[in-house]
Amino acid sequence: MSFNKIIVVGNLGRDPELRYTPQGDAVCDFSVAVNDRKRDKAGEFQEVVTWFRITLWRRLAENASKYLTKGKQVYIEGRLQVEEWQDRDGNNRYTLNVTATDMHFLGGAGSGEYSDENEGASEFDQRVESKAVGETGPATDDDIPF
Repeated sequence: MSFNKIIVVGNLGRDPELRYTPQGDAVCDFSVAVNDRKRDKAGEFQEVVTWFRITLWRRLAENASKYLTKGKQVYIEGRLQVEEWQDRDGNNRYTLNVTATDMHFLGGAGSGEYSDENEGASEFDQRVESKAVGETGPATDDDIPF
C-alpha cells in the first residue's frame, strides 16, 4: 500500500492563473509560501520560507480563481510531487508541486471549504455545506513573506 498526502497552509505568492484544457477542464496554478522560524548557529530566530506550486482542477480551479488573490491565506490538501530541473547555469533545482484534492479559504468573511466531493453541488450548496477551518483574521503585511 502506498500513500502520498500533504497539507499546506500558507499565503498566496501570486494571483491564481486559470486556463482550460482542450477538453474544457479548468486548471488553476498559483504558488503558496509557508513561513517557519528556525534558530541559526548564533541562536537567533530566522524566517525560512518554503514555496509550493499548487495545481487545482475543475471546480476547485474555478473557485480558487474566483475567490483567491495574492496574499490570501489558504489550506490545501493534495499529492506531493518533486520536479527536478536545471537552471541556466546548469545547477540542479527542485520544485515542490502539489496537485490539490481539497481547498479551504482561511480568515475573514467568505471562509469555506471546496473539495472534489462537492464537484456536482451548486455554488450555493457548497457554501451552505462548507465549514470554516479557522478564524485567523485577514492577512497582514507581517504574514506575507515578501
